[in-house]
This record gives sequence, C-alpha cells and structure tokens, in this order.
Amino acid sequence: MVAKLDIHGVHFELDDNIKKYLTKKINRLERYVASENRGSLHAEFYLKESKSKQGKLCECEAVLHLPKETIRIKETTINMYAAVDIVEEKLRQALKKYKELHNGGRKIRRLLARVRFQS
Repeated sequence: MVAKLDIHGVHFELDDNIKKYLTKKINRLERYVASENRGSLHAEFYLKESKSKQGKLCECEAVLHLPKETIRIKETTINMYAAVDIVEEKLRQALKKYKELHNGGRKIRRLLARVRFQS
C-alpha cells in the first residue's frame, strides 16, 4: 500500500468508483518500488475534465515523490478510466527504470561477493 495517496479532482466530480479504481491500479505498482522506500512514497493524482472543440477531454496527471527522484506522468484521452490505465502503464515503466537505476548497485555487490566466495 502506498504510504500517502492524494487524489484531486479539477473540474471533475470524484466518485467512489474512480477512487477505488485508481487505488487498485496504484497498489499494483508497489512491487516496482524497493521495500525500504515504500514507507516514504507519496503519490498525487490530479484528474481533470475539460471541454474542447473535439468534445470532452479527461486528463490524468500522476506525481510520485520517491526518495531520490520525482516522477511526473500526464495523459489526456476521452475517457477517465482509459487515462488512468495509460498513466499506470507509463508509471510501471518509469518505476522499473527507477528501480534498476537506484538498486542496480546491490545486484553488482551480490555478484561480486559470490565470485569472491567461490575463488
């Protein structure tokens, strides 16, 4: 479970269904964050609805505050649930990259220790 999750609606009425859907999607991403960083994870979501010439546009913006980095993802579609799905996929890719970048040293140390132990 994300330590702190804030969901804001801008020109959009937040109902329980969208909150549950968003919470479920975000909790799936927990496995991509190192266990020691999960307590300090802060996620903010801004759900916006606007009107344009093409019709109604729904925008989902995610801001993840991680210990060494802040990840910001934004997506606009005609359906709020679709925007949340796309943001979730982009966050998954960004968190994988974050985890490899910041936890990669641990893997190298383990491999070196294994090599030294076998010698």
